[in-house]
Amino acid sequence: MIMEWVPGCPVLLGALGPKMLALAGGEADGTITWMTGPKTLSEHIVPRINEAAADAGRAAPRVVVGLPIALTTDVAAGRESAERIFRVYGRLPSYRAMLDREGADGPGGIAIVGDRSALAEQLDRLRALGTTDYLAVPFPVGSDPQESLERTREFLVEQLPADPAPA
Repeated sequence: MIMEWVPGCPVLLGALGPKMLALAGGEADGTITWMTGPKTLSEHIVPRINEAAADAGRAAPRVVVGLPIALTTDVAAGRESAERIFRVYGRLPSYRAMLDREGADGPGGIAIVGDRSALAEQLDRLRALGTTDYLAVPFPVGSDPQESLERTREFLVEQLPADPAPA
């Protein structure tokens, strides 16, 4: 079956390495990252994809940053939980390379963890680095996983723009 192209539907590539970032910036509408922290985004992902887009005469691409997130007052427990839940990404070569660029021992080192103020600051920092979208992956912290997830989801809903732009 041949799929028909959907006009207006952006094409985003999962790109972390230089060649895929060049392809994403030069030919696609952007990239979706995973397990890529602020340092790596600012020093590697955003500059490379933007350069590729400029070289191809294209508009600045979308940079979707996917990171785990948990609203909690116990940051140490949050980082420990992220480390446990997402540990496989610390072993997969492409993600391990991103964690190494970041200087993070594992996923817990780049997870977005903290109280409301800390989460808002971390999301603002990602925006300031040139990312355009955030792909939230809530994870549980503490003795009541469902309540923990709900608390994080409520925070994320509060962060949505009042009048979101059409996709």
